[in-house]
Amino acid sequence: MSNPSQVTEFGKILLFLITGSVFVLIAFFTARLLSPRKPTPEKLLSYECGEEPTGSSWIQFNPRFYVIALVFLLFDVEMVFIFPWSTIYAQQPLLTAEPAWGWLCLTEMMIFVGILLLGLIYVWKKGDLEWVKPAPITPEVKTGIPPAAYDRLNQQTYQVRKFDAPVKELEHER
Repeated sequence: MSNPSQVTEFGKILLFLITGSVFVLIAFFTARLLSPRKPTPEKLLSYECGEEPTGSSWIQFNPRFYVIALVFLLFDVEMVFIFPWSTIYAQQPLLTAEPAWGWLCLTEMMIFVGILLLGLIYVWKKGDLEWVKPAPITPEVKTGIPPAAYDRLNQQTYQVRKFDAPVKELEHER
C-alpha cells in the first residue's frame, strides 16, 4: 500500500454509510416500538386520497404511464450529466491551458444530447407519447347470438355494491 490516503477516504465513506444506516434502523425500531397497533376496518382499507375506495384495488395501469416515467428518468439523468459539463465548460483556466479542450467538451456533449434526441424521436415515432386512446376494435365472432343482444348487454348499467370487511376476523387479532 504505497498510497494509504485512498483507504482513509474510503473508510470515511464506509463509516458515513454505516452511521446513516444505523440511524435509519434506529428510527424504524423506535417507530415500531412507540406506534399503537389497533387495526380497524377503516385502517385496513386501501387509501385513495381521502375518497371512499370503490371497486378492486387490483387494477392494471396503462403501459403508457411506464413509458412516460422511463422517458422522464432518461431526461432527468441527462440533466445530471449536463450540469457538471456546463460548469466545467465555462472555466477560463481550462480553456487557456488547452484551447482544444472547449471544442472537445462541446463535441462530446453534442454527441451525448444527439443520442438522447434519437431515442426521443424513436419513442415519439413509435407512438408511445400519444395520450389519445385509439378507437377500440370490436372483434368479430361467428356465434348464434345476434349482435343486438350484445349491444343491449353493453348498454346496461350495473350498481357497485358496498364492500364491508369481515369484522369477526379483525376482533381475533386484537
